[in-house]
Amino acid sequence: MKKDTLKERLRRTLRWDLWLTLGPALVIVSVAFAVTFYFVKPAPPKKLVIAAAGDEGGFRYFARKYQGILAKHGVTVEIVPTDGSLTSIRLLEDAGSDVDVAFVQSGTSDSAKAPHVVSLGSLSYVPLWVFYRGEPITDLYALQGKRIVVGPDESGTRALSTKLLEANGVGGPSTVLLNLGRDEAIEQLKQGKVDAVFIVSPAESPPVQRLARVPDINLLSFSRGEAYVRRFPYLSRQVLPRGVLDLAADVPDHDVVLLAPTANLVATDALHPALAYLLMRAASEVHGKAGILDRTGEFPAALEAGFPLSGEARRYYESGVPLLHRYLPFWAANLVDRLWVMLVPFIAVLVPLGRVAPALYQWRVRSRIFRWYARLKEIELQLEESPGREMLDDMLTRLDEAEREVNRIPMPLAYAENLYFFREHVDVVRRRLIRRISESAEPAPPQALTARESTG
Repeated sequence: MKKDTLKERLRRTLRWDLWLTLGPALVIVSVAFAVTFYFVKPAPPKKLVIAAAGDEGGFRYFARKYQGILAKHGVTVEIVPTDGSLTSIRLLEDAGSDVDVAFVQSGTSDSAKAPHVVSLGSLSYVPLWVFYRGEPITDLYALQGKRIVVGPDESGTRALSTKLLEANGVGGPSTVLLNLGRDEAIEQLKQGKVDAVFIVSPAESPPVQRLARVPDINLLSFSRGEAYVRRFPYLSRQVLPRGVLDLAADVPDHDVVLLAPTANLVATDALHPALAYLLMRAASEVHGKAGILDRTGEFPAALEAGFPLSGEARRYYESGVPLLHRYLPFWAANLVDRLWVMLVPFIAVLVPLGRVAPALYQWRVRSRIFRWYARLKEIELQLEESPGREMLDDMLTRLDEAEREVNRIPMPLAYAENLYFFREHVDVVRRRLIRRISESAEPAPPQALTARESTG
């Protein structure tokens, strides 16, 4: 029964020592993790809302492509149809809107009007096609006094067309600007109800290629294309080679100089970084191939779009896909990217504590014995003062008491050697005491007795 009591006492003591040692360490680690967790990026949302205009730049087609790619990575994409790039940008800037990303045409707006919108890159050239009826012309100034379809009010086509017409001095009461949709505009041009139609669309667009084959309808070749590029940095000069639309019919029958804005992927500046990288990977997959005007690998690219390039986009175009995203699935790469910061507590807190805590525990266990060395030192100092027999007996009693008390201290087996070292030291002091007591109990030598009797 007594043996079981001693074992239980030992267990309680060890548990108490462990808690006193590990408790503060756990508190420090918990605080460190709490502070670190505050800086951990939240998980990316599982849903993404993309705004895309239907008749502008093939944006709706691109949006559906992105929808399929992101679905493979567990992200649901909702496509919100808009009237044009201007509407899409307003939705991005609106804090109450759910729109995260949008396809827009370069030159439509800029960061001064939408300060919370950033660019993820340019995706392709979307040329401005100016189809007209009548005698051949070489530039836009020849459209003065004509009936011109410049696109719907909210479209990027209208924003670009009106800007170029104004730069050429085209306008006034004699010039009629119409805001018809693409299909209606093409039909009225075929019927001769309008004189010119402005369309912004990829060279691969079927409506554009069909219209280029219609007799009596001409495609404007910008004779001053380089001048436009210098005046409007978001435009580029592109040459549509002879026969590229239809080799058999030789359409077009001569090289045509086009002005081309770019299709751009823009986002709210609050877009999660992981989704930004996923969108740019999708952009590389969708837009990285060659087209009629685009070369292989030319897009996506960090071209002028009117909005600042996001930090993720800048790193993507400078260094490519982040290392984790190259070798891990999207969810795994994102998880590792979010939690790597949790290594800070391990490095800054757990590693030092891993060294300090065992030493602290060892000190606490040994301290129960070490404080009894003060009793031994006190007795040894008293021995140096030549104490009498009564004092020596008291010192021996106190030494025995110290040994008994130390023997009652619960001691883990790993540290039991300290207990036996103490007992050895107790024996050293005890032998000195016993020797001193023995010396004080010996009878006086004969010389001392003779001297005492003669004195008497």
